[in-house]
Amino acid sequence: MTSAIETPEDGGADPVALPSPGKPAAKRRRGGGLGRYILVRFLLIIPTVLILMTVVFFLMRITGDPITAALGGRLTPDQLAARRAEAGYDRPLIVQYFDYLGGVLTGDFGTTYTDKQPVTHVLATYGSATAELVLYAVIVALVIGVPLGMIAARYRDRAPDAVLRILAILGYATPVFFVGLLLKLIFSVGLGWFPVAGRVSSRGELSMGQILNPSPFYLLDAIRLGDPSLILDVLSHAVLPAIALGVLTGGIFLRLVRTNLIGTLEMPYVDSARSRGVGEPRLVARHALRPALIPIVTVMGMQIAMMLGGAVLTETTFEWKGLGFMLAQYMQARDYVAVQGIVMMLAVIVAVSNFLVDVIAALIDPRVRY
Repeated sequence: MTSAIETPEDGGADPVALPSPGKPAAKRRRGGGLGRYILVRFLLIIPTVLILMTVVFFLMRITGDPITAALGGRLTPDQLAARRAEAGYDRPLIVQYFDYLGGVLTGDFGTTYTDKQPVTHVLATYGSATAELVLYAVIVALVIGVPLGMIAARYRDRAPDAVLRILAILGYATPVFFVGLLLKLIFSVGLGWFPVAGRVSSRGELSMGQILNPSPFYLLDAIRLGDPSLILDVLSHAVLPAIALGVLTGGIFLRLVRTNLIGTLEMPYVDSARSRGVGEPRLVARHALRPALIPIVTVMGMQIAMMLGGAVLTETTFEWKGLGFMLAQYMQARDYVAVQGIVMMLAVIVAVSNFLVDVIAALIDPRVRY
């Protein structure tokens, strides 16, 4: 219900509608709460993975079918034709695509041509190694980026800041494989401090075989066995690959922390705390750091995608047998079925990582909404 007010001066002007006391004038449409935001971000995973899977499927078949690509030159034309018919690659490409899509929806990613393994087994066996390496690399990136970014912001436009900015540029501009080779030459071949390649030594592999129900991560298994020498063995093999992969992201984090911390230190509430006599180190750590870390959380998903791309080169350089290492092997063998499965798994990891990062960013910063 509304009431009307008529102005006596204009002698019967149009009434002005006023809201009733108990009801709002208009319901303002809101952009959606946290639940709607999370739901939309989650649903976006499906088209992302589907589009990438479709692109990879058709691109891998530009040069021909997987059987001919993997076994061409080793079989006669009649044998190849028989293999192609048996696998269904003599049918129209669109039919093959929907068959593959149906298999994926039921959890069947096919069987590799080179070593006759189910692709799901390859993903389960080597995916954990890549996840472990990326986890180590994220830790390295945070250890490098956050403290050095704080130092650069505190000594803005002075010598430490200039040196750290140059190091950050070198960090994310240098190719991952070059950093890996350089680390191997210096710390493995030259100084002999760390192993050259692999995830664990031969003795460590034998010790790992004693575990009845092994976990996906070597470090957890080493801790379960309670063998300090085995824990050190696993960590020593992970140091150089993690640094090679984490330096790039660490340089990006350094510049992000520096830029955002400088902006935060100029905020009024920080000036107020400074005027009350709060020391500069405490001011940075207690008052300015948390808002400056929000951009790092928001770009973390993209950086994980970059790390997975760099994992292919890092794992190949250090013979770290993860998805990146196996992807390079299967691409060299032109095993398209294995390549499709690995690429799709990497796409799922990236999409889920971006989803989780978006959720964390929304929880930290209420402004992140649709």
